Amino acid sequence: MKKYGCLLFSVFVAGVFVSCEVLDDDIGKHVDDTDSTGYVGLEEVAQILACVPLKSSHLLEVHDAVSSSSVNGYDEEYTMKNLFASPGSGVGDSSVKSSGTYVAPLRELIEAQVRSRPGTKVSGMDPDDFLKALSDSDVQIYWPFSEDWDGSTFPVVTFDPEDGAHNNIGYRFVVDDDGSCRTEEVVVDEEMAMQEPVWVVNRNSDAGYTSLEMLRREDPDWGEGGGAIVVNPSGKSPATRSDKPVRTLVLKDFTMNRNYDSWFAGASEFFVKIGYVDDFTASTEAELRLYNPLVTDFMIVVKRKHLGEPRPFNAVLMSDWSEQMTSCAFMITEDDGGTQTDWTAKAKVFVAGKSYGVEVTLPIKTRDEIVWRGELANSWFERYNGEKWTFGDVELTFEIL
Repeated sequence: MKKYGCLLFSVFVAGVFVSCEVLDDDIGKHVDDTDSTGYVGLEEVAQILACVPLKSSHLLEVHDAVSSSSVNGYDEEYTMKNLFASPGSGVGDSSVKSSGTYVAPLRELIEAQVRSRPGTKVSGMDPDDFLKALSDSDVQIYWPFSEDWDGSTFPVVTFDPEDGAHNNIGYRFVVDDDGSCRTEEVVVDEEMAMQEPVWVVNRNSDAGYTSLEMLRREDPDWGEGGGAIVVNPSGKSPATRSDKPVRTLVLKDFTMNRNYDSWFAGASEFFVKIGYVDDFTASTEAELRLYNPLVTDFMIVVKRKHLGEPRPFNAVLMSDWSEQMTSCAFMITEDDGGTQTDWTAKAKVFVAGKSYGVEVTLPIKTRDEIVWRGELANSWFERYNGEKWTFGDVELTFEIL
């Protein structure tokens, strides 16, 4: 292992080390929409974190944030936006924590480190410009297996090489008997992250979306998740209404059978989308034109440690499945970003003895990985009600209530 004193190692901050049937899969042309203005390099941020004089309070701050993000339905992540604006806050936190909660929060160490070498540039920017770009960026600290932290062990700091690699250079903090700090250069892989704390500097991909857990909090009618009782978002009882029975389609559980990204990138973010016509009762073609299709679209974050484990959700996909609606459009994607576009599909309804296709537009991004998409019939849901079924590399259990 290579060893560096903290004073010597800070010289490197200004530089960079050398170092079912799937349908309609042609989503369109991929484009490079990366904006290089104010671009913050992950390796440089990792080097900065490896130089700052961390104390136990800083570890607690990061742990508080990643734990809060996880409880809110996101990955174990601490965004730079929150680190600078609201120390200790996780993704999805509505209340802003007071900076006084932490003595000398981590942002102060980062600011001091970046400004410690006047005249140098970081990521090609002056210190003030870099700090502004960092606080506005999508960079974050990802702490896998953070729930296993013993509360005292200092982390190894590494970064996402963004090339699909399984290991990378990392920097371990070592405190000698005399109290002096140094870092050791080590090779980091997922097995190490399972055995000791590892901070991965990577890019956030889910903070801009509302997780299923946050949807439940915003609207109590979403139910508790994982429980036996589900109430649909429209507020109607899933059992009966005064005029007729109501059939509610629910996603009971979700099982991920492979991780879609390198472990450095963290959890897989799936989007479940279904296009349909709600509470459909048209009896004539003229009435058919009065109905507009609806889209249910929500994010499910599956952590790497939950690979192969059914995750209970009890999420309402369709609040009132009319017997006249014979099929719906269904799609599962894994988020990889890109330019917003859409997939045009059809849901089918039955009116006056005839079947009609209702055009439905489901949102998707150009780099998203399509897990499965196609048409699912009413009869299919009836036949496999409550049974687990495979859709590409995930398994789902639907239930009609």
